[in-house]
Amino acid sequence: MGFEKVKHIELPKICDPRGNLSFVENGKALPFDIRRTYWVYDVPGGKKRFGHAFHQQQELIISLSGSFDVVLNDGNEERRYHMARSYYGLYVPQMMWRELDNFSTNSVALILASTPYDADDYIEDFDQYIKALKDEK
Repeated sequence: MGFEKVKHIELPKICDPRGNLSFVENGKALPFDIRRTYWVYDVPGGKKRFGHAFHQQQELIISLSGSFDVVLNDGNEERRYHMARSYYGLYVPQMMWRELDNFSTNSVALILASTPYDADDYIEDFDQYIKALKDEK
């Protein structure tokens, strides 16, 4: 796999003096249909959420408020993406180890997922993730 499928997706931004509006619609900007939406919030400033990967799930990660970093690892290389604009999302394909890190105070991370919750889809140990990558080849 690798980073060739990871990409920033610019979401529509409607500017208005009363406040801006952005949105996501199935079949438009995303390479998957949204099956689940969840958000991460109240993470103490500077802290991180520990990592995991998914066998099948794809995600779009958006900073709705504040900022944080998405740290991705494909088993060979690690890259860090700073998320601070609510009209940009980071597309994360399946089988990509990810951590959310460096949260600013009061930040909110919105995650749009391609699958409903399935505990069996999670890989929560990095060594098992590396093994699963090798098994795929």
